[in-house]
Parts: sequence; structure tokens; C-alpha cells
Amino acid sequence: MRRREFIAGLGAAWPVVARAQQGDRVRRIGVLLAGDENDPRGKTVVSAFTQALAELGWADGRSVRMDLRWRGGDINRLRALAQELVGLQPEIIVTSNTSATVAVQRETPTIPHTAACRGFWTAKSA
Repeated sequence: MRRREFIAGLGAAWPVVARAQQGDRVRRIGVLLAGDENDPRGKTVVSAFTQALAELGWADGRSVRMDLRWRGGDINRLRALAQELVGLQPEIIVTSNTSATVAVQRETPTIPHTAACRGFWTAKSA
């Protein structure tokens, strides 16, 4: 079997494997958002993300726990919020913009992190 075929097959099988391994363990997802938690748009974004996870079989509070941190209007809070999320040892950290991603990158070389692009938030919250 060729390497590319193997990798493609592994990629196709990964969601099934991930669901099978969920078991009783509650996974943690750190989320670092640029907005304010009282902003209606921010609430819509979190709702869309929660819904997307549910569609993949992850139920907030049962199989996954989301630790949300909101920067609000103070960009200087990013480092402290990133440190706080890293201290919780989530399986992954999702950020909403470049400055949040950079703050997380500076705090951890081991916890996977990803930036959700504006298109994801917009498409899911529409």
C-alpha cells in the first residue's frame, strides 16, 4: 500500500476511532475568544461551536467540557488568559484570532492549538 493511500485511509477512519475512544472520560477544550461574554455575537459563536461539536457526537458537559475565556476589550489580558487555559491542561485550545493564537503558542509547546477562521464562526452562526 502506498503511503498516501494509507494516510488517506487513516484520515477517513479517524472520526470513527475518535468516537469509539470517547468512553466515560470527559475531554477538555480550551477556547480563547477575543470578544466579550455578554456580546450577543459572542454567544452566537459559542452556540454554533457547541452545536458543531454535538453534531460530531461530543456533548458539552457529558463527553466534553469547554473552558471559555473572553478577552473583552483588553488585549493585555491575553497572556494571563492563555496561561490560565494552559494550566487547565485541555486536549486542545481553540482561538478566535491571531493575537490569541500567538499568546497560546508562547505559553505551550505541547498542547495542540488551532485558530478557527472567521469563515467557520460565520458559517456556523448564520
